[in-house]
Amino acid sequence: MAISTTYSTSSWIKPKLANSSISEMGVFSSFHNPNNRRTTLRRNNATNFKCSLQTPAIIFPKTTHQTPSATPESAAAAAKPSERKRNLIQKAAAMALDAVERALTAHELRLPLPKTADPGVQIAGNFSPVPEHPVTHSLPVVGKIPESVRGVYVRNGANPLLEPQAGHHFFDGDGMIHAVQFAGGAASYSCRFTETQRLVQERALGRSIFPKAIGELHGHSGIARLMLFYARGLFKLVDHGQGSGVANAGVVYFNNRLLAMSEDDLPYHVSITPAGDLKTVGRYSFDGQLNSTMIAHPKIDPVSGELFALSYDVVQKPYLKYFRFSKTGEKSADVEIPLAEPTMMHDFAITENHVIIPDQQVVFKLSEMIRGGSPVVYDKEKVCRFGVLNKYSTDSSEMKWVNVPDCFCFHLWNAWEELETDEIVVIGSCMTPPDSIFNECDEGLKSVLSEIRLNLKTGESTRKPILSETEQVNLEAGMVNRNKLGRKTRFAYLAIAEPWPKVSGFAKVDLFTGEVKKFMYGDEKYGGEPLFLPSDGDEEDDGYILAFSHDEKNSKSELQIVNAVTMELEASVELPSRVPYGFHGTFIGDKELANQA
Repeated sequence: MAISTTYSTSSWIKPKLANSSISEMGVFSSFHNPNNRRTTLRRNNATNFKCSLQTPAIIFPKTTHQTPSATPESAAAAAKPSERKRNLIQKAAAMALDAVERALTAHELRLPLPKTADPGVQIAGNFSPVPEHPVTHSLPVVGKIPESVRGVYVRNGANPLLEPQAGHHFFDGDGMIHAVQFAGGAASYSCRFTETQRLVQERALGRSIFPKAIGELHGHSGIARLMLFYARGLFKLVDHGQGSGVANAGVVYFNNRLLAMSEDDLPYHVSITPAGDLKTVGRYSFDGQLNSTMIAHPKIDPVSGELFALSYDVVQKPYLKYFRFSKTGEKSADVEIPLAEPTMMHDFAITENHVIIPDQQVVFKLSEMIRGGSPVVYDKEKVCRFGVLNKYSTDSSEMKWVNVPDCFCFHLWNAWEELETDEIVVIGSCMTPPDSIFNECDEGLKSVLSEIRLNLKTGESTRKPILSETEQVNLEAGMVNRNKLGRKTRFAYLAIAEPWPKVSGFAKVDLFTGEVKKFMYGDEKYGGEPLFLPSDGDEEDDGYILAFSHDEKNSKSELQIVNAVTMELEASVELPSRVPYGFHGTFIGDKELANQA
């Protein structure tokens, strides 16, 4: 993990500082407020930060909402909380609960926040938020956009609308989708918030009101914040009956709909306008069929067109459910997966005939909050195991569990069956320490691309790194050819997550030989997840790799298009707005766009 104590302002405002004051820019920063106690705490402890993303200034854009991103229904819903008249009891309750919250926040900020909950670390530099940006057409392009790149590239990410008042983890931010549309060799760009129920209510109230799952829900103060939230709901000061998710992690295009997802809620349906803008349609329950959360990494079988997904619960049994949707959106019955305790289930895998479900060592223990700790716990005594179940099973009675000791994969890139050995091969990045993303630790994070073999006859497993020791780098966020998902694949396209948590480039990895070909963004340039877009060629790697990159020195963002065969740059699209580092994306072809629901 990189260590830095250099002070600088957030990179997106550097060009303006010479001639513009902070007030002229229409933004605010807690680090420019001498009366802000939190500011003093950050400065006094800046030298203790051990994170390459740190910069002490967090510059929040104006929160003026640009209505094109919302439907008329969601815009009307946004106005209701502020327009509705409160009765005397509600007014008294609001005043009392607000006073309790102020006292709680003051108590929390008496001591420095951990790095994993400190907004001065988590959302600094190019991790900091940007305002919405309407569509800009005819963007400057260096090189030539390949003819087969036609449609829209969309990427999700965390982008807090409102300034955090206490703890905040990067994963807690509101969902914002960045879209680059390609047509006729030209490109356009826009970015919009996903209009979640959470964002709509908080924007109307003008402050954060929903608890932040990672940044705030730890220890006794986390319990207090939960009690405050539900007390506000009891007095109808806030509506938590329509979900509280941020929809900031994954995106998938299924059954003619773009869905934005986070694992704490239902998906949100977002439409793409003919002009290339984004408009939230609303919370999507698959026509009333889905009444539980859905993780942000569902899998679409490239042959059947079906969507496979999981839902986990941290409070009550069943802790995990598996289900699928037909190509046309009909949901199967839930299959309850027996787990002894609630377990983080961020990702899973499918093969041609099976679903592969990891039961790993990062678990949820709400009782830890009573003891003053985080509910996200690394259970060192637990043995990781992978469950293998037929994709069309109606219950879990035939699930086979195979132990894979000391393995935590935040993401699984692919899996396939090898019938001659009766094995399931799983490709994933094994992360250590397993809970380092969520809990503060001094050990540097490692993410090792690994081949895991599950022998269904013997019930045993093997695990080995795919890269040689001399080639070893942290590989996190990426994909295989989506047309080969669940089948044997030779190549994976993965972000080079160094210096962690930044991404300095991406790698094309030969999963059979361990050969690595790298594309690096350049000095002081970083990016995120690479997206592989297959073309019409016969070879598995025929296609292009798309990835956002940001020049921190010159504060400019681009979309890079790289030939996946040669790993040479084909084109760079210059973007009119800074694109923060984010999470996962997908590509929607022009023919698919024409059939949007």
